[in-house]
Amino acid sequence: TDLPICVGLGVSNGDQAAEVGAYADGVIVGSALVRCLTAADDLESGLKALRGLVEELADGVRRGR
Repeated sequence: TDLPICVGLGVSNGDQAAEVGAYADGVIVGSALVRCLTAADDLESGLKALRGLVEELADGVRRGR
């Protein structure tokens, strides 16, 4: 099929994103982002942690390509 295939069940770190990115067109990480924000003590630290997680996940997807 020419349709893009995205996978995202339980992807929460860069290594998992790399593994999924090796065979899928996209990686879905919604729950991991929500968990990251809700685990923070305040908004500022939550956004900092979120930025780090997004960078890790994006690097993982790039490794998987």
